[in-house]
Amino acid sequence: MSRTLRNSSFLALPAAVMLALMPSSASAYPAPGRVTGDVVVHDPTMLRAPDGRYLLHSTHGYLEFRTSTDRVAFNRHGDAFSSPPRWWSRYSSENDPWAPDLTYHGGRYLMYYAVSGFRSNTSAIGLATSTTGTPGSWKDQGIVHSSTADSDYNAIDPDLFVDDDGKWWLAFGSHWSGIKMIRLDPRTGKQYAGDTTRHALASRSAAPRAVEGPTVVKRNGYYYLFASYDTCCSGTTSTYKIKVGRATSPTGPYYDRDGVAMNRDGGTVLMASQGSVIGPGGQDIMPDTDGDLLVYHYYDGKDGGTAKLGLNRLRWDGGWPTAY
Repeated sequence: MSRTLRNSSFLALPAAVMLALMPSSASAYPAPGRVTGDVVVHDPTMLRAPDGRYLLHSTHGYLEFRTSTDRVAFNRHGDAFSSPPRWWSRYSSENDPWAPDLTYHGGRYLMYYAVSGFRSNTSAIGLATSTTGTPGSWKDQGIVHSSTADSDYNAIDPDLFVDDDGKWWLAFGSHWSGIKMIRLDPRTGKQYAGDTTRHALASRSAAPRAVEGPTVVKRNGYYYLFASYDTCCSGTTSTYKIKVGRATSPTGPYYDRDGVAMNRDGGTVLMASQGSVIGPGGQDIMPDTDGDLLVYHYYDGKDGGTAKLGLNRLRWDGGWPTAY
């Protein structure tokens, strides 16, 4: 069976009919594709390993770990770490890591993640590496970037992006002055000493300045910034939504479909609450053999607002993504 989401009655339609049924607005999208098993997750990140398995990590535990062979049935297999690195406790009294970003590069797995507390920007982004991507194999590489109570930004929600020239970039940020990006050294995975500029990618002018969770990809000659806006982590009262803008450089400036800069309150809605799918966000973009996949969490209105795994495919219409 193909590794497509099992909205099979929709995907099997002729192309002309399929296009006619596409949502006319960003907030009107089909329900998430069917997933089963252990799918209570928050801030998921997923990739397809060289052996064909899908590896998924998420917030909490010591970075929760799940696998799937078909992108539908997911099984829990413990956590990336068996015990927390000592430095975590400086940023989280509960040793609670958040929002991992999983990649496979140069024959090894890399996972950037955040350690912090709610409403605090005394935060740090860490890096772990592994040759297998399995629990117990991860080696802590320490802190990549941090922020303090005196900072105007928050060092959480990391996302690694490697450009066509082989330069490594790390996007991150939440609230405060918004989404930032720094250059990394590919040899260490940490900040590049030759360029310590902290670029501004997206921000909100009005309190509480709720924009976070960046994801950067390049498609069709443009760099796209996806970010989560508004209220997270409040179950059925969450107002989280995913917005997007694009740029001609990884460091921006990013503009939405109306030409408004994301650093000036811009951003085109890709996905928002609909029916029992409440507050989608915490997204990752995963390329697969059948195209790009939007990986995210949402709060299930049919299950008391429990955070669930959401998967939708992406298509690119006139240079802009649409979830289907």
